[in-house]
Amino acid sequence: MDLKTLREVAQVSDPVERARVLSRLMTEEQGLVTEAAKMRRQAIAEARESGMSLEEIAGRLGVSPGRISQMRKGPTARAPEGPASPAPRMLVQRALPTEPAVRGSKSLFLAEAERQGLKADRRMLYVGLEPASDHVAACLRVEPGTDIVARRKMMTANDVPVRIATSYFRADLFGDTRIAEPEFVQPSLQSALTALGYAFGHAEENLTARPPTTFERETLELEPGEWIVQVLRASYSTEDTPVHVLETICAANRHIFPIGQVSGYDEF
Repeated sequence: MDLKTLREVAQVSDPVERARVLSRLMTEEQGLVTEAAKMRRQAIAEARESGMSLEEIAGRLGVSPGRISQMRKGPTARAPEGPASPAPRMLVQRALPTEPAVRGSKSLFLAEAERQGLKADRRMLYVGLEPASDHVAACLRVEPGTDIVARRKMMTANDVPVRIATSYFRADLFGDTRIAEPEFVQPSLQSALTALGYAFGHAEENLTARPPTTFERETLELEPGEWIVQVLRASYSTEDTPVHVLETICAANRHIFPIGQVSGYDEF
């Protein structure tokens, strides 16, 4: 991201769309965060002046009204000193590879967390089209920047944010199906894919540890210096069609990753 890109984004007439594009650029590139944040505040201010409520802006951006209030404050606002007491230590399992019984449940996260005796909850952050990042585009076999369907959720365990999970789908295959609708898919995402005629063929899962983006750090309420673990699972049909890419952003110090081993094919 450079100044030329920011000037081009500044010409986007829809203020909420301008704020959404700027949020994505800020996540991908941190070099011009200060200037982008200033422009985003201006875009949100314009949306408010046009008569939009905080709830309407939050709904279009896929965040909470409280997050919109944070965006509007800017760097002159005093940064919070943190909670009076630290959040309780949380350790949630994320099995690799994912167990079939868990994968086929109503929610992978809810099934895993509840089996551990944790109070699990999830909240939809965003459902809609967004440009495909390089690594997601490679899994879906589309060009980077192609509009794809994204379904982004935030997961909590005992009221502590632990995970951001985003399901990605090709818009040319799923853009006109209930996969692209804003509510949770009932009874499960897996059943919806099966109903659309897709039979599971194989999946590939990759795990990467890295520092969080600004969006990830703020959403997961991470402390400075904390890392995240990114689990990328790409699923393909029996006909090798890229059906579902799941990107899970896990707070590293709140997760443990049990690794399953196929019996009969290893040595001591």
